[in-house]
Amino acid sequence: MALPPAPPMRLTAAVACDPATDEAVLWHIARTAPELRRWLVANPHSGPELLEYVAQAGGPGVREAIEVLLELLDRRL
Repeated sequence: MALPPAPPMRLTAAVACDPATDEAVLWHIARTAPELRRWLVANPHSGPELLEYVAQAGGPGVREAIEVLLELLDRRL
C-alpha cells in the first residue's frame, strides 16, 4: 500500500488532476479523499485500475465525471 504524500503536500483538485502527480499520490487520494475522486477521472495519467477503483468507490461527482469521460472516449472512436 502506498504511503501518504510527505508534508507539506496539500491534497487538492489541482494535485488530483495534474498529470505530473506521482501514481502513489493518486492512489492515496483515491483511498482517502472521496471529495477529490472526481478529479482523478480528469487526470490523463490515471490508469484503468485506478479509474475502476474510483468508479466503484464513488464519491461526490464521480458518476458524472465517469459519464463525461466515457462520452469523450465514444466521440474519439
